[in-house]
Amino acid sequence: MANILRKLYDTDKRELKRFEKLADKVESYADEYEKLSDEELKAKTPEFRKRLENGETLDDILPEAFATAREGAKRVLGLYPYRVQIIGGISLHFGNISEMMTGEGKTLTATMPVYLNALTGKGVHVVTVNEYLSSRDESEMGQLYKWLGLTVGLNLNSMSPDEKREAYNCDVTYSTNSELGFDYLRDNMVVYKEQMVQRPLNYAIIDEVDSILIDEARTPLIISGQATQSNGDYIRADRFVKTLVEDKSDDDVDDDEDHGDYKIDWPTKTINLTNQGIEKACKHFGLKNLYDIDNQVLVHHIDQALRANYIMLKDIDYVVKDGEVMIVDSFTGRVMEGRRYSDGLHQAIEAKEGVQIQEESKTQATITYQNFFRMYKKLSGMTGTGKTEEEEFREIYNMQVITIPTNRPKARVDMPDRLYPNLDSKFHAVVEEIKERHAKGQPVLVGTVAIESSERLSNLLNEAGIPHAVLNAKNHAKEAEIIMNAGQKGAVTIATNMAGRGTDIKLGPGVKELGGLAVIGTERHESRRIDNQLRGRSGRQGDPGVTRFYLSLEDDLMKRFGSERIKAFLDRISDNDEDKVIESKMITNQVESAQKRVEGNNYDTRKQTLQYDDVMRTQREIIYGERMQVINEEKSLRHILMPMIKRTISHQVDLYTQGEKKDWRNDQLRDFIASSITDEKTAKSIDLGKLTADELKEKLYQLAEDNYKEKEEQLADPAQMLEFEKVVILRVVDDRWTDHIDAMDQLRQSISLRGYGQLNPLVEYQEAGYRMFEEMISNIEYDATRLFMKAQIRQNLSR
Repeated sequence: MANILRKLYDTDKRELKRFEKLADKVESYADEYEKLSDEELKAKTPEFRKRLENGETLDDILPEAFATAREGAKRVLGLYPYRVQIIGGISLHFGNISEMMTGEGKTLTATMPVYLNALTGKGVHVVTVNEYLSSRDESEMGQLYKWLGLTVGLNLNSMSPDEKREAYNCDVTYSTNSELGFDYLRDNMVVYKEQMVQRPLNYAIIDEVDSILIDEARTPLIISGQATQSNGDYIRADRFVKTLVEDKSDDDVDDDEDHGDYKIDWPTKTINLTNQGIEKACKHFGLKNLYDIDNQVLVHHIDQALRANYIMLKDIDYVVKDGEVMIVDSFTGRVMEGRRYSDGLHQAIEAKEGVQIQEESKTQATITYQNFFRMYKKLSGMTGTGKTEEEEFREIYNMQVITIPTNRPKARVDMPDRLYPNLDSKFHAVVEEIKERHAKGQPVLVGTVAIESSERLSNLLNEAGIPHAVLNAKNHAKEAEIIMNAGQKGAVTIATNMAGRGTDIKLGPGVKELGGLAVIGTERHESRRIDNQLRGRSGRQGDPGVTRFYLSLEDDLMKRFGSERIKAFLDRISDNDEDKVIESKMITNQVESAQKRVEGNNYDTRKQTLQYDDVMRTQREIIYGERMQVINEEKSLRHILMPMIKRTISHQVDLYTQGEKKDWRNDQLRDFIASSITDEKTAKSIDLGKLTADELKEKLYQLAEDNYKEKEEQLADPAQMLEFEKVVILRVVDDRWTDHIDAMDQLRQSISLRGYGQLNPLVEYQEAGYRMFEEMISNIEYDATRLFMKAQIRQNLSR
């Protein structure tokens, strides 16, 4: 382990040395470029483009292009990138993650690699976590690119396909991660090439890269259509699980009896019925065996109702607003507009809360962020906190995390954690510290993990008469404004740990002398990275600052992963004192080791998600590739359609002519010919008794050829024939692909049970998925054959 760490550290140092040499070259042009007139500096863009056309590479022109963007930034934005920002930009150009502390100017750092890579004309995507940041950066940094002669686009959810196409055709496009992913999926559902909006994915720089590639990696992007369902099933399951009681007995106790109806394993957040619960379910629903194959749907509804009622917590995992259940992002504390839990969990929560149960949906297209972003030719990112996830970035995305030195030395003081016996004593201590700091005018930013905690603290501060702002994280523009003011004298701001990411907190007049911004965390997040993100709000650009976390034994993390040593240590100090507190480096270390365990679990989950999605990725790339071939065809699809028809004929004839001639299944064979190849009269006229299997195939091939020629004559215009072929193939492919995604999803849900039979669920999923894909391809060819051969052409066919 020590060797691996040393190797990584050496790689970091070696790369930084290389980048520093390049930064020297960039800086060597500073005086020369400063003397250029605006026109001469702007003329560099067409000059660079010409040099690229003549065979030079981006690496060749990097020093001059960076120097141009740097000088341009000084003239247009009034900002001149520091040396460390040049190094950060070079790191981004080479496809790395630049870890730069908050306030080090990541947005300005990105302008140099964006400008350089945009010179190819293939498009650079600058990816942000929300539309407010995309719009802000596009309007601010966009001025520089436009001044230098590049085109800049902004891709928003509200735009029409034409507006999106225009944005994607620009040299630089600002967008959120979700919009990029959804546009990719929608592009692979269109019928005409002109309806597509994206160009091939070239280069992306992801801001807050850890948030997008790690925190959101477990959530696939899904485009859905409506599916049939019965809401009554959700209500029945919900009523049943509400009658159950939890079994809180210790697993370690050797006791065969159940002490309740269901058991929760909090570390993995799983819930299962006990034997007693299974008996209750059989009695309640009048069943002999709950796990009979006929009761699969009911079992699924009971499982989701259990999760909804006993694991999904209101005001922590979701909120109910205007009669609607809305998901709260556990990492940002923000309400996720338009997102719904899949697989019936959202409907189960709606049943629990007694609000209207919305239609369940059927997946039409899906992709994970991991697989979407891995399709870019080059990928890079910026964050203040990436080192803790270095292994994941390297293994999954092949990206190195390079820690960029700070422009000025860090002056922030990170105090040891304080641990209290319960939530009440912890929040009381937090309010006391806020009071003390507020009294002397020092601004305080309080980070909470959940909406519930921020409301509790807000009430306590109201009682104490301390004016404060609460970020309810529903309005990004308002959020940025509140966060920007959080550094003013006397300001007290309560926010979820990640709120205002991407917005700088600048200290107001006289605040430095008071010790800078004080950041108080009311709970440790399950990821160290999120805690570091909160800490990083203070002490930007060498400013003073102070941070501290307040913990209690009743915190979620401590309940799930806190060690018995901490509990015992706290009990030893005092048995009666409610206000007992431990402030020790040992606590911080213990908590961090608990966090490492959770991070390990989460990494395993994300890795598993990716391994399963990789099966779908291979299949998706084949289907989308075939679709693109069909969409891009400009003459005829005969070379695709006729082999499909011939393979179908061959497969079906082989199926019905096995064994001796007397064993042939002639009735089914004739049915196939009549329903899929020709009319009934012609099918009856074929004398199956006189033909061998190969002769029959040749006869049917000839019928297919004649049918094709006949349709070509009916549709004298080749463009109309091409249109007809496209409609046939795409309609069949899309219908079958949607059904296949749904079937693969159901397979994924049930495959884990095979682990009980000593089988590897992933290998089983890969093998079953491959068989199902082969079957789908066969079905596509069969359906396309039948649809094409039996379709009646009408002359008024129009696009």
